[in-house]
Amino acid sequence: MARSATRRAAGSQEHDAAPVPTIHDVAIRAGVGAGTVSRVLNRHPKVSDAVRARVTQAIHDLKYTPNPHARQFAGGRSYSIATVLPVVATDFYLRLLTGLEDTCHAAHYDTALFPLLSQERLARLLTPGSLVGQADGLVMVTYDLTEMFDPSATQIRQPVVLANAFTPKLDCAYVDNHLGGRLAGEHAVTRPGELYAIWVATDLDALFSTRVFKDRRAGFHDVVTAAGRSIRHEMFTRYDSLAIHQAVCALLDDAVFPCTVFAAADQIAAVMLDEAGRRALRVGEDLRIIGFDDHPWSAERGLTTVHQPVGQMGAEAGRLLLSRLNGYSGPPREARLAPHLVVRATA
Repeated sequence: MARSATRRAAGSQEHDAAPVPTIHDVAIRAGVGAGTVSRVLNRHPKVSDAVRARVTQAIHDLKYTPNPHARQFAGGRSYSIATVLPVVATDFYLRLLTGLEDTCHAAHYDTALFPLLSQERLARLLTPGSLVGQADGLVMVTYDLTEMFDPSATQIRQPVVLANAFTPKLDCAYVDNHLGGRLAGEHAVTRPGELYAIWVATDLDALFSTRVFKDRRAGFHDVVTAAGRSIRHEMFTRYDSLAIHQAVCALLDDAVFPCTVFAAADQIAAVMLDEAGRRALRVGEDLRIIGFDDHPWSAERGLTTVHQPVGQMGAEAGRLLLSRLNGYSGPPREARLAPHLVVRATA
């Protein structure tokens, strides 16, 4: 008797539970076909605003949640974006990835991250059947990996967008680093005393290289030379905390004060601020520091720096890739974003 009552109660709960809405329910409510609903979900450009609004309202009214697996089987897509990048745990890449992921998520795509780490890992990532190859699209961050392969042999088959770098062969979203270097130089030459600079040497090996810091350096040099000034000493460092600290200490050991230092990344500027404190240097007077990035903590430390719209760059990369996935097949496009100088207490 107890088991029978339990079964009746369970059956009653199942009977009373509201049915889960399907894509066909949305289509009926919006007065369109299921294919149209699918195109709206996939942000297809060939849907009128009026139809898109009706479908969106029906989705909201029914509390419909798309089934990504059903979408994959129906459309032959994975609804995933592979992102290949040098590292993850830096303010810069976290900001870029947030912009990229927010844009892709809004279009119902997931993003998967693949740090490069080594040539061997890159080779594995680009082999047939790898997770990178199964994604619908690929975002390459900082490094143009297509430069490393014979186009007839490369395993990259899906649409590709390059972020934080430029090539005329691909859609690109990047910040104008040459302009950023010029902005830093224009401010530096107005400061009294000697000029110094610390750059990041980003040629990790013969395979991975980027023009980001080379362009910043070229822009800075152009302005300094045009102003009739010179850079007393330049230093190059790897992008790790120990190497940066060693470079900062070496520069300050030999510096003639007062001076102005262009630290070509805020991470370098932060180490210099810490070291200046240990040496009792008056930042903004004995030592003026100009950074590059404008990370969220830069304002708290009063750092004069070049702001680059990193999150917007990631979002633009996402939009370029999504347009390819939605049918755009035209020539490569570029989203070139302009930095600007933020003047604070350090310079």
